Amino acid sequence: MAGKVVVVTGGVGGIGRAICSELAAAGNRVIATYVEAEKSSGESWQAAQQALGHTIHLAPCDVTDATACEMILEQIAERHGAVDILVNCAGITQDGMFRKMDHSQWTQVIDTNLNSVYNMTRPLINGMIERGFGRIINIASVNGQKGQFGQTNYSAAKAGMHGFTMALAQETASKGITVNTVSPGYIGTAMVMAIAEEVRNKIVAQIPVGRLGQPEEIARVVAFLADEHNGFITGANIDINGGQWMH
Repeated sequence: MAGKVVVVTGGVGGIGRAICSELAAAGNRVIATYVEAEKSSGESWQAAQQALGHTIHLAPCDVTDATACEMILEQIAERHGAVDILVNCAGITQDGMFRKMDHSQWTQVIDTNLNSVYNMTRPLINGMIERGFGRIINIASVNGQKGQFGQTNYSAAKAGMHGFTMALAQETASKGITVNTVSPGYIGTAMVMAIAEEVRNKIVAQIPVGRLGQPEEIARVVAFLADEHNGFITGANIDINGGQWMH
């Protein structure tokens, strides 16, 4: 897999950072997208990765803006070369009971978690087809499979990601491109660790493995799917949830 150009949306988030680090350590040229509010923390993390020998490039991008996505991908291609691997990891939550959910809570989550997948993938897909190689990996969620109280928007977006995966996988299977979904359960990111300990303990009690997952465990599966020798896995959804949801 070494030497590929990789774009990871939401690359400076908890899971995104682990994915970037894993793929950079394998010798790839990794570009992580971020939003303006993440600039300072992203640059600090970038410097820490550099000290470990992992060169990760940062690219500001509002993934909800289709034009902005096209522009940043053009810039990335000019600076780093054609994109071989895309990891759609950007995501937010705007939780609330559906009967109280306002329009902005719905659209912000759908735009960031689902429409962004189109916005980033569409400008890249023709180039991948022409070159006869591509890896697209969409980071969904266990809650897109089983649903979650207070997350109709998030669950709908994450379920939609896998529908996108299965359809595009069929369109591109004969072109050297694989499209797969990874569905994490509860992972020990800063966002999850910020949950009140009492609530977090109740979540862990529902996980048969008896603990939260680690971002690095997600990253290793992404690296496996991204490998150029893994061309026979496409349209799949890989569960990483400690046994919380089995089907």
